[in-house]
Amino acid sequence: MDTEVLEKPIAKKQIEQVRDLILHNDDVNTFDFVIETLIDVCGHNPLQAEQCAHIVHNNGKCGIKKGSFTDLKPICETLLGKGLSATID
Repeated sequence: MDTEVLEKPIAKKQIEQVRDLILHNDDVNTFDFVIETLIDVCGHNPLQAEQCAHIVHNNGKCGIKKGSFTDLKPICETLLGKGLSATID
């Protein structure tokens, strides 16, 4: 008895490129506000948020999260809504 095995074609899932959510320095927001926002919006722990705030202050920008554009867009929009300067690269 012959059994024919039929393989279903595998749907090619669109693979999104890994992007960086970048926080940019500004002269408006305090360190404490930036740290609190990174904790609340990005899920950073306090030390990670503090380090990112210092990197932004000293270097002008810092990558704060990696992910697909689809995942990062709402986070970026929330940061912008809170008055921070952020972009997705």
